[in-house]
Parts: sequence; structure tokens; C-alpha cells
Amino acid sequence: MSEIKKGDVVQLKSGGPHMTVERLEDCSRAMIPGPKDGVFCLYFNDKQEVIQKVFDVAVLKVAQI
Repeated sequence: MSEIKKGDVVQLKSGGPHMTVERLEDCSRAMIPGPKDGVFCLYFNDKQEVIQKVFDVAVLKVAQI
């Protein structure tokens, strides 16, 4: 899939918050189809609530922290 792996801290290539990779999965055959190279990411919003989002691996980079 990519060099990104579970537990990595990543960021959108265009910027944004640091996110932790929860898992990587093929989401193309899900009930609501998503990216084939899906990366499930967790991050905190401004209210300190945990948010989970799925991104295509192509739009992510390993964060420089």
C-alpha cells in the first residue's frame, strides 16, 4: 500500500492537523464504498473530541514532528 503504517503520525499533504493511523484497509467494497487504499486516521478537533476519518493514502504524508 505505502510506507505509512499503523501507529504513524500523518498529515494531509496540503496541511492540517497531525493524525494517528489506526488501521489501513481496502474500503472499495464496503457498504458505503471508499478508497481502495484507505487509511483510518484519528485526531482531536478544536473541542478536544476524537474524530475518525478515512483518507486515501495518496493524500497523506508522514508528519515531521
